[in-house]
Amino acid sequence: MNAAADLAHGAAGAGALGKWTLIAVWIAQLVVAGILAQTLFFKFTGAEESVYIFKTLGMEPWGRIGSGVAELIAAILLLIPQTSAIGAILSLGVISGAIISHLTKLGIEVKGDHGLLFILACVVFVGSLVILFIRRGQVPIVGSTLAAWPGK
Repeated sequence: MNAAADLAHGAAGAGALGKWTLIAVWIAQLVVAGILAQTLFFKFTGAEESVYIFKTLGMEPWGRIGSGVAELIAAILLLIPQTSAIGAILSLGVISGAIISHLTKLGIEVKGDHGLLFILACVVFVGSLVILFIRRGQVPIVGSTLAAWPGK
């Protein structure tokens, strides 16, 4: 399969994505990967807000660094068409932990950010769901079954 076909291929056995679906999924992949990637500097350099968050959660420094590594891997996987579904699954896992942390221990607003981190986490969550739905045929083990749903 050539590079253009790889980019357009929705899922193993599912056929090519339509033009607008392909554009939508790439926008979602770039947005989610971009949000995940922009947080890495703060996590890996031990920025004050990141340290505060993970101290509050009782997971400093291993939680901060570990989540940064997971987010880096997810961002890379999201940018490769053949692995974008796996990247979406990983980003859903990581960001679900962040959202649960906001809703339980951290609160929506952290250190006067007006809820920005929570909003970005929600954008990543929804974007990852969109990617996963569109690229559902790429999901390991169950992809061929999911590719046929709905209505085929």
